[in-house]
Amino acid sequence: MIGYVTLGTDDVPRAAKFYDELMAVIGAGRVFEGDNFVAWGTSMDQPGLSVITPYDGKPASVGNGTMVALVVDAPEKVHAVHAKALELGGTNEGDPGPRQGNFYAAYFRDLDGHKLNAFCMVAGQGDES
Repeated sequence: MIGYVTLGTDDVPRAAKFYDELMAVIGAGRVFEGDNFVAWGTSMDQPGLSVITPYDGKPASVGNGTMVALVVDAPEKVHAVHAKALELGGTNEGDPGPRQGNFYAAYFRDLDGHKLNAFCMVAGQGDES
């Protein structure tokens, strides 16, 4: 199981401001921080998300094909997270809406170009039966 996901950044204060506001939409806050990183979650024993300057000292870069998925409890929260990300300067990678089966999601990129989504499962939506 995933304990936490770390995203590289060259500007921790800028990234932290973005994620402070974005994570608040889903009820998460800062759970740990140091000189070159900040981590968010709902508690230290639940999966978390963090930003950090790369250990090797080289510029941060975006992983091609890498995406972080944020689970929420309702389609309205999918819309809220997506809207907040765009309001904070993120870019749209897919409007909120139903996808395959019961999967409801929205996609966006953060200020460093990392791809994320917010999703929930909606009973009865998109069933093929």
